[in-house]
Amino acid sequence: MSEYLAILTPEEFAAFELCGRRRRFRRGEALFSEGDRSDWVAALISGRVKVSSFTELGTEVVLAILEPGALLGELSALDEQPRSATVSALEPVEALAVPVAEFTRFLETYPRAAYQLLRLLSGRLRDADRKRIEFGSHDTLGRVARRLMELAERFGEPVTRGVRISIPLSQQELAGWAGSSREAVAKALRTMRDRGWIETRRREITVTDLDALRRRAR
Repeated sequence: MSEYLAILTPEEFAAFELCGRRRRFRRGEALFSEGDRSDWVAALISGRVKVSSFTELGTEVVLAILEPGALLGELSALDEQPRSATVSALEPVEALAVPVAEFTRFLETYPRAAYQLLRLLSGRLRDADRKRIEFGSHDTLGRVARRLMELAERFGEPVTRGVRISIPLSQQELAGWAGSSREAVAKALRTMRDRGWIETRRREITVTDLDALRRRAR
């Protein structure tokens, strides 16, 4: 999925950058918190974040992993409702913080940029629909295989043994993204290791057989 900053024209990007100021966030720091009122949106300049929500029992459900170029907080800016999710830095992050009033003015001034935002939001809705279908039709092993396949394709680094996933995601976070318990995900990872599909270290996974993951994910 294309990220918002990447599809702006140079003129649009320059105008958008003038609307805000750059802010830095430490690893683990929240850019937004679920339930907060919205007064600014953010565009990722560097670093990656996770978007998550929490159940009534306090279980974290990871909704997405986003990379540089992504736009954050735009829904709350558009509908003036409290933030629907928490956004946390997975690594040191730099973001362009744009006040809602400036963001709205930018979209009114640049209709093409507003249209591109609608296309991105449509893509996110389709992705959410796919995941709902996936949760109802795949077992934990299949869902974890899909998440690892996505991570390898988006964030993978080629190494001698295969593709190393270069993002510091814990088993608990992976479980929240796969819609499973930590124990079930640990069992799925152990099965994949035994079959020779992956190798694991602390907060590091190397995919040694991406084709096998793709077959299992399907």
